[in-house]
Amino acid sequence: MIYRYIFSLLVIFFLLLLSRFFIFSGDVKLDDNLHQEQFNLKYGIFAIIQPEELDFSAEKVPLNSSNIWERIDKELLKNTYWQSNTMLYFKKANKYFPIIEPILKRYNIPDDFKYLAVIESGLDNVVSPSGAAGFWQIMKGTALEYGLEVNSKIDERYNLEKSTIAACQYLQDSYNNFGSWTMAAAAYNMGNNGVKRAIERQASDNYYNLYLNSETSRYVFRIIAVKEIMQNPKKYGFMFRKRDLYTMSKCKTIKIDSTISSLAEFAKHHGINYKLLKEYNPWLRSTSLPNYSKEYTFKIPLNTSLMVFDNIRIHTESDLD
Repeated sequence: MIYRYIFSLLVIFFLLLLSRFFIFSGDVKLDDNLHQEQFNLKYGIFAIIQPEELDFSAEKVPLNSSNIWERIDKELLKNTYWQSNTMLYFKKANKYFPIIEPILKRYNIPDDFKYLAVIESGLDNVVSPSGAAGFWQIMKGTALEYGLEVNSKIDERYNLEKSTIAACQYLQDSYNNFGSWTMAAAAYNMGNNGVKRAIERQASDNYYNLYLNSETSRYVFRIIAVKEIMQNPKKYGFMFRKRDLYTMSKCKTIKIDSTISSLAEFAKHHGINYKLLKEYNPWLRSTSLPNYSKEYTFKIPLNTSLMVFDNIRIHTESDLD
């Protein structure tokens, strides 16, 4: 009796397997249609709706020209659909814009120029193949011209406050040369002399009418696109909460006008480690700081929870007994 019962179960199981085979082999088209339906329902790439108007530093963008809109559209699409990169812009802007914005204001530079730093470096202390460095991607010669210290021990292009001041001074000089913030932005990429030559050759001083190299011809459009997206995150599909954004830890500042033979010991003396000292003072480019009475300002983070303490055991006399 038990064998007949087991045999019956095996027959039923075999028939179920056979039926599933015929169902799936016969309904491949149905399965494909369902798959396509679900794909279309859950995934889509949408064209960007043209904004009614755009401006850069209160200077209107001529959107009535189809060529201008195509160039803006290209940058909006790239920054909208490179989601991870643009999301990082939002996160880091919350950390660094509060440092950049008041400096721009103090030097009478339009607030829109903070987006120039975004497209230059992604708000990271990076170095370009040509040697431009820091958030503002300043070349060494330009840095020295605008009063930044650059050598094997110190590179103030990595000092956000000082490099922002240098960028402001450069932009103000460019604006004085060309009378337009849009042209000043182009000059930041191409150089003042390069822009002057383009104006002379083409008998036009309007950025949107100039035939420029491929990088500079995109440059202002990239700034405008990033500004538009970052000012309207939900419009372009970026969703985040305040707590998702990065923040700057509170710091105290220490002014030093003497030589520091070991920055690691200096950090330890102030209750942090060498890694944190370098992260909060990236302008330090060596393990020591020779000094001849010049004053430097150090940032020391107050949040000691940032540190991961070293697993070094200090032996006592009782350990050695």
